[in-house]
Amino acid sequence: MAQLRFTKMNGAGNDFVMLDNRAGELRLDGREIARLCDRHRGIGADGVLVLEPAANGADFRMRYYNADGGEAEMCGNGARCFARYANRLAGPVESLSFETPAGVIAATLQENGVTLRMSDPKDLQLDLTISVLKREIKCHYVDSGVPHVVVPVPRIAEVNVREVGSSIRHHERFAPRGANVNFLERRGDRQIAIRTYERGVEDETLACGTGVVASALIFAASEKAAGPIGVLVKGGDELSVDFSRQGEGFTGVTLSGPADFVFEGTFEL
Repeated sequence: MAQLRFTKMNGAGNDFVMLDNRAGELRLDGREIARLCDRHRGIGADGVLVLEPAANGADFRMRYYNADGGEAEMCGNGARCFARYANRLAGPVESLSFETPAGVIAATLQENGVTLRMSDPKDLQLDLTISVLKREIKCHYVDSGVPHVVVPVPRIAEVNVREVGSSIRHHERFAPRGANVNFLERRGDRQIAIRTYERGVEDETLACGTGVVASALIFAASEKAAGPIGVLVKGGDELSVDFSRQGEGFTGVTLSGPADFVFEGTFEL
């Protein structure tokens, strides 16, 4: 069996297996990725991040795979971990950039955290109404690198995230890509708390970086709030989202938060 070297990291509780493929020799299929992420028979993770050489002028290329083995466009918490991982392998530097299907992401590294300059959000849709579980739900939508639905609620602690999140994630309104689903509770003029159901993981996770961004921007748009917005996630961390307004949309979006090394090891494929 082949021995695969890996690094385990987490960003605000969202955990990842990090792999170095700068040599271009690593070829993993969806079944193998799902096995790595299996919390009983594998390493255990919400997803796998693969570092590869860049093709279009950035420092690196980031590929992200969900726990089900499917490749996704972007992962905000994963991108912060990716920046620190790349810095450990090829640094040290204060800033770097990397290509993703959602665009080029720029990262500035601090002692323990990372600030990402995100791609501009698109397809902002406010005040949608959809029917799920035999009731009408009011929600909003934005693509913050990954499609996200945001549902304001009075108390997120009372939400059945798995049941309601799954129903919205698979709703025909968001087909065929589906969407991650965030439940948002206002905590102050510039602070919110969220819980997130992630497609690909198909369950609630402790945090979702693009969900943090999507929720903060939806809150800013619907409440006319200024940045930065503090976002509390289930894992216990508070992340920060800042932005500039551009008409009814946003530009210059940044996401700041932790990115921590956990352990390193080898895995038999």
